Amino acid sequence: MTKPPRKPSQPLLGDAEAPIRSRPRRRRDPAQSQLLLDPMPARIEPCLALLKPRPPKGPQWTYEVKWDGYRLAVHIEPSGVRILTRGGHDWTERFPAILAEARRLPVSTAILDGEAVVLDVQGRSDFGMLQQSLGGRGGKRTSRDAIFMAFDLLYFDGHDLTGNELASRRHLLEGLIPAGSEDAIRLSEEIDADGEQLLRVACEHGLEGIIAKDRNSPYRSGRLGDWLKIKCIQSNGFAIVGYEKSTASFGGIGRLLLAARKGGELVYVGGVGTGFNERSASALREQMERLIIAKPPVDIGRKRNAVFIEPKLVAEIEYRAWTHDGKLRHASYKGLRDTADGASVYEFE
Repeated sequence: MTKPPRKPSQPLLGDAEAPIRSRPRRRRDPAQSQLLLDPMPARIEPCLALLKPRPPKGPQWTYEVKWDGYRLAVHIEPSGVRILTRGGHDWTERFPAILAEARRLPVSTAILDGEAVVLDVQGRSDFGMLQQSLGGRGGKRTSRDAIFMAFDLLYFDGHDLTGNELASRRHLLEGLIPAGSEDAIRLSEEIDADGEQLLRVACEHGLEGIIAKDRNSPYRSGRLGDWLKIKCIQSNGFAIVGYEKSTASFGGIGRLLLAARKGGELVYVGGVGTGFNERSASALREQMERLIIAKPPVDIGRKRNAVFIEPKLVAEIEYRAWTHDGKLRHASYKGLRDTADGASVYEFE
């Protein structure tokens, strides 16, 4: 005799007349009740590019120009637009042109990842010009010259896109921001080319370098190797530990004394005496004079006319190579990095 089917411990449906509802994916944000899918994150830690000496090989890699400016995230929200720096600081009011253009984009909610830049007459990004437009490090001026080069789309009309591959995120981004736009928000266009050849052309045109991205990768915060940067000229942040005085140089600065990190400590890596103009040198000297200390914070050897400062200022320095004893070769000063831009000091591996 066949046994009747075992009665389930819990009914599949509580009430036969009640409507069937699926389990919600996650708890909704009550402030965004109109979104049917993913609550909009308040902030996403940026994906950072890993420095490599040469472009990678393989069909999964796509390329872009490396922009030299401030990394920003533009949040288009139901309550308005927010512009956040890499360090999470709200700089919305400092970029009025980008803010106005973000309000005009045909989207209800979005998070754009990109770089704020100021372009020179040749169309190249110039970090020094961007800093001057903002009033220098620690300045509070607004920049009407800055534009936003968008290179990723992390959230779009209620959908969290960070788990999607780059190729699909770019497809949606290119539908939102058309290529060739001359507005304050522009598309950082992908370049279909051989990486070695593209790097050579970029260097010939005076660009900082190129970025390689794995088109199959999701958006992962941190420096994990999904994005790579290959530079024509090396450039990194170094702590200023002092300066040598000179009556013949701008601002009385003969040479900045620089340090990098090694094993958790600062080590002297040489100096830089070029790249200043009268305005930048005077502003830098004023900031350094507030940090003067009696003894050098690192061992710099014997230096004439040296003034030592607390290592609180981070200078962006271009250089060609390193000497055998760990000093910078052919160094040039570009400007001061701001803590809001995630300023970090170069660290020896």
